[in-house]
Amino acid sequence: MAKKGTEELTLDGALAGLPEDFGFFADRYRTQIQPQLAGREADRVAAVKRQQTFTIYGVLAAIAPSVAGFWFFQSPFGLFLGAIAGFGVYAWGSQALNKLAKETKLMLVEPVSAQFGMAFDCDPPAPGEIMEFRSLGLVPGWDRSSFEDQLTGQRGEAPFKFFEAHLEEKRTTTDSKGNTRTTWVTVFRGQCLVAKFHKEFNGVTKVFRDAGFFNALTKLGQKGQRVKLEDPVFEKAFEVYSTDQIEARFILTPDFMERLQKLEKTFQGKQLRCAFAGGQMLLAVEGKNQFEPGSMYRPMDDLDRVRDILQDFAAVFLLIDAMSSKVTPEGLRPNGVA
Repeated sequence: MAKKGTEELTLDGALAGLPEDFGFFADRYRTQIQPQLAGREADRVAAVKRQQTFTIYGVLAAIAPSVAGFWFFQSPFGLFLGAIAGFGVYAWGSQALNKLAKETKLMLVEPVSAQFGMAFDCDPPAPGEIMEFRSLGLVPGWDRSSFEDQLTGQRGEAPFKFFEAHLEEKRTTTDSKGNTRTTWVTVFRGQCLVAKFHKEFNGVTKVFRDAGFFNALTKLGQKGQRVKLEDPVFEKAFEVYSTDQIEARFILTPDFMERLQKLEKTFQGKQLRCAFAGGQMLLAVEGKNQFEPGSMYRPMDDLDRVRDILQDFAAVFLLIDAMSSKVTPEGLRPNGVA
């Protein structure tokens, strides 16, 4: 059992608060997943020791060129060489642990995705949907991109795709001597979700985290009018624009907005934004990687890593469920949150 503060986390505790259809996991974990994880514990211990050993070697590799550079050449260039050498040694020593971390993630994610008939791809090609995020202003333009951890499937009657994106912009500067310098700047790193429903929206509704002082900038380029939300708490937290005021209020009930915030909290993200257009809900949130196994310095069958991954799944599912319950073939229901 894993310790959470001074309390031990049990399997029941790890599953607490999840949707009912996650009930299968307790038996699957006891009979298949936990034995598989425990069987790799010796590999984890060896990989951790290797990384720790090479960390020491990396520090020594960094110090030697730095000292030599100052001693013999009175130049800071040795610091640069030392940093490269030290990081290289550390990276070499971390290969086994990084490989095991990826395998651990698959041991936990694949049983859940398979149970729900979904496909999981650690290293997917560029999803075509990313261009829709760009056209709706949910992510900025980019010059270089990479994607990972794509989950594709259907939740109820709603096909969906979830993926993580890292978007970078190429920037070139020129100094007073005419020398140019090119850098890559991250403009978005986080999660993207697109879900399709069997009824198209009449208008286009967009939701942005309140930009505070920059509200005027957020408003620029947005089609439609500002929507006043029913709940003052969420009115303070979000900026909403829509070409259909009535439809926007049907979509953005307090319960639904609460689930948006819960997903943002689960993902430990920021600057959540989403759009409802055509027959789709598109959501982007900046934050750290999800569906990750957590610290490999913890035992393989540590229940904290189990709980974290299951909560990632649940946050995505609950948001889709909330929207699916609103969208019927006849149209939108105002309070159709399950």
